[in-house]
Amino acid sequence: MKPGPKLAVFDCDGTLIDSQINIIRAMASSFARHGLAAPDDHATRRIVGLSLLEAMQALLPDADLELQQSLADDYKAAFQRLRADSALDPEPLYPGIRRLLDALHGDGWQLAVATGKSDRGLRLALEHHGIHHLFVSLQTADRHPSKPHPSMLRAALAEAGAQAGQAVMIGDTIFDIAMGQAAGVRSIGVDWGYHEADELIEAGAAAVARDAGHLQELLRG
Repeated sequence: MKPGPKLAVFDCDGTLIDSQINIIRAMASSFARHGLAAPDDHATRRIVGLSLLEAMQALLPDADLELQQSLADDYKAAFQRLRADSALDPEPLYPGIRRLLDALHGDGWQLAVATGKSDRGLRLALEHHGIHHLFVSLQTADRHPSKPHPSMLRAALAEAGAQAGQAVMIGDTIFDIAMGQAAGVRSIGVDWGYHEADELIEAGAAAVARDAGHLQELLRG
């Protein structure tokens, strides 16, 4: 049987886009609305990649579900307020990412995103950088269980018409790598995001890219 097209599925926050400062600000706002001290920045960085409810459950495992869900809702509202007030700090693409995406697209790769962001948040982020049109599949937490469940990755494969053996999952957290493992897709980590390279390797990453140029070499290898 003829193999399907090559598919590169990217995480967003911490892999394509550096959104750390706004994530931390929205988290602090969410906790403040409930009279709670914000988690420290390291704790917040550790949960990036999870869907919002799962993130709050990881940050406050002993809280009741109602509070965890309320914090998740308030986080989303805080982000929307920041965007409406034009108070979001710039969320740049990581160095070399636009060049990498253009090169992969030119080489015949199909590109997709699998992220804990919402549909709206992802669309706005990609449109802001003028890269929305490069992706054939956009999978978000609005329609899938949280990573590391393989639902998002399986949907991207189906939408792109690609086989698991012709695909690669690229991300900065152990949740991304574990999702790839669960879907039978080769995973490559990046070391410019929220989890350490040794953690990504331990989770099952085939390799960890040092920068966008190195990632391109790994994908072509």
